[in-house]
Amino acid sequence: MDPGFTAEQDGIRRTLRELLHKRCGPEELRAALDTPLGHDPALWAALAEQLGLPGLALPEAYGGVGCPVTDLALAAEETGRALAPSPLLATSVLAAPLILGLGTDAQRADLLPRISDGTLTAALAVPAPALATALALTGPQDGDWAGGGRAGGIQARRVQGVWRLYGEAAQVLDGHGAGALVVAAHTGGFVRSRILLFVVPGDAVGLVRTRQTALDATRPQARVQLRDVRAELLGSEEEAPGVPEALSRAGDFAAAFLACEAVGAADRALERTVEYLGRREQFGRVIGSFQAVQHRLADVYVQIQAARSAAYYAAWAAGGPGGPDGLAGPDGPVGGLALAQALEALRRAAAEGIQLHGGIGFTWEHEAHLFFKRAAGDELLFGPVHRLRAHAAEGARLFERTEVPV
Repeated sequence: MDPGFTAEQDGIRRTLRELLHKRCGPEELRAALDTPLGHDPALWAALAEQLGLPGLALPEAYGGVGCPVTDLALAAEETGRALAPSPLLATSVLAAPLILGLGTDAQRADLLPRISDGTLTAALAVPAPALATALALTGPQDGDWAGGGRAGGIQARRVQGVWRLYGEAAQVLDGHGAGALVVAAHTGGFVRSRILLFVVPGDAVGLVRTRQTALDATRPQARVQLRDVRAELLGSEEEAPGVPEALSRAGDFAAAFLACEAVGAADRALERTVEYLGRREQFGRVIGSFQAVQHRLADVYVQIQAARSAAYYAAWAAGGPGGPDGLAGPDGPVGGLALAQALEALRRAAAEGIQLHGGIGFTWEHEAHLFFKRAAGDELLFGPVHRLRAHAAEGARLFERTEVPV
């Protein structure tokens, strides 16, 4: 692994930071959260037009930039610093790789160019709270997590050659405004039980979407109800056995992306705290001059740097084939381990920032609580941390007993 960045990667990060600094400050962020979509469409259009961010990791044949997925993960560090609300995670990290990996030529040609230019957003709809299970982040994809005939799932049945979906999915990231949904549904009954992925247009008849109140307002979520909705199978039935593997690969990259985002957010939270402690005076001295305070900040800094190293490594491993065998993909998900470390670093940086800001750190008007909610919200959606680590240990067979020949 080469720890250095290329000139292109440095350029992407620098340009993205400058754009977000101008277009996604504290006031712009709060204004975007209060809109029906939960993000600023003008900012999303700027990210698409000036940086090609939605299609950064998509092939040039589909209008993308053609960069490796590593570049998109590294760009996430900058969006994390700004806590930028955007459909990037839902569209380019969760939905687009599934369309690219499983979709037919016609489906790719129809959807991916519009995703690349930012005119189409997409979302992955999985019955709550099974998103982490579907992406194989916290355990194997065993069980009927897409429904399996139980209430709360999504069922698919074919009527006269047409697929129809019925059911409900909650906690769908950006599901209320996405132009297309990639829906995981259960089909086949008990004899041929399996999970398939379907594409549903955002304006489909029988599709009801409602934005939910989320702990982390920068990650808008929706409840999606499918009432006998007509859907198109993603790919072909012959490729259905590859759905779990595709979801697992998407999950490993999503974990690396989220880890880089969390590192960026933690770094910014620490930066804001240091700035404040350099101005605030107590007992006739700047607070930052007290040794006890410096020790606490130093501990946070060390934890963030360790998380950054893990996040970069996970991004490199998920980018395969350059990654070492056994580290990228379902056999050894390092992304989940990096995500656990990054979320812990963000939670601690945010908590220390709230406390060290004193009374102002607990107010709604200050941004400190947004960083803490980002850590808690991501852990609820993709964790918890102890299960991320446990699954990584199982994948590495860390606690398996081995017989040593005498």
